[in-house]
Amino acid sequence: MGIPEVVLSSTSPATGARAISVLAMGTGLAHFTTEQRPATKHAILRAIELGYRHFDTAASYQSEDVLGEAIAEALQASVIHSRAELFITSKIWCADAHRDLVVPAIRESLRNLKLDYLDLYLIHWPMRLKAEKFDPPIESHHILPFDLKSVWEGMEECQRLGLAKHIGVSNFTTWKLAELLQYAKVPPAAVQVEMNPTWQQRKLREFCKEKGVHVVAYSPLGGQEMFMGKNLVMESQVLKDIAKAKGKTVAQVSLRWVYEQGASMIVKTLNKDRIEENMKIFDWELSEEDKHKISQLPQCKRVTLRSMLSAEAASMLADEDEVVEE
Repeated sequence: MGIPEVVLSSTSPATGARAISVLAMGTGLAHFTTEQRPATKHAILRAIELGYRHFDTAASYQSEDVLGEAIAEALQASVIHSRAELFITSKIWCADAHRDLVVPAIRESLRNLKLDYLDLYLIHWPMRLKAEKFDPPIESHHILPFDLKSVWEGMEECQRLGLAKHIGVSNFTTWKLAELLQYAKVPPAAVQVEMNPTWQQRKLREFCKEKGVHVVAYSPLGGQEMFMGKNLVMESQVLKDIAKAKGKTVAQVSLRWVYEQGASMIVKTLNKDRIEENMKIFDWELSEEDKHKISQLPQCKRVTLRSMLSAEAASMLADEDEVVEE
């Protein structure tokens, strides 16, 4: 069974609406190193061979060029016949979150990817930094005032120039999305956020459904080891019991739950067996009892803006920028 797609909303007749695959392969691996590059490219090629068509990257992941190389090789080997078969997402890093830097930033991403356009370009975090600092903790002297309205104008310019088919945001709260929608001439097509059975994003999902914004879930399996604490998804006894009863893995149950909420999801693995296993979630369903049990799971958000900052910088964070919404 193939991977289903969802058509994103579009307000631009010039770009039209693109269909986004509900299952994406992520390239934002924890502690990405030069040594991981060959394995990452091989995993991307394997995913394309299996039928993945949606790939997620970002300027800060330092994996755009690897993804670009894999796409070029897939085209050369006729695994795919056109770049248009793929849906590619990237994100602008906080150091470029300024009106005059947005278009140059997407052009740099496109050079890295060796592509003419992105299908979706996102504001990675609602924050602006002084320098290209990727790794937390971020000190207060690196942080500059963030003007969302003018940055979004830059994002709209990317779409107008044909550099991005759709534009959106990442790590935005409902409050921040509502602010953006007040003045956006082109509303965000998608929002990428942490979402899984132990952080269900109920309020945000309801808001996005009302506003026509598609939700894309990262950390659908509970997140990587770079964030401290145990993995509440993979260690959930409720999910283990459901998986056992259905002859599935906990990962498959979690991904199926995300899919049934109407969201797309990004999975990250270099393991060829797991790449294939993650696709096997579309020919079965969770029961009403399963869904009720999952709805009762304790909720815990692991990835926060505050967690990226030093103690001093976190103390300066405005309350509305770090609303924790279930």
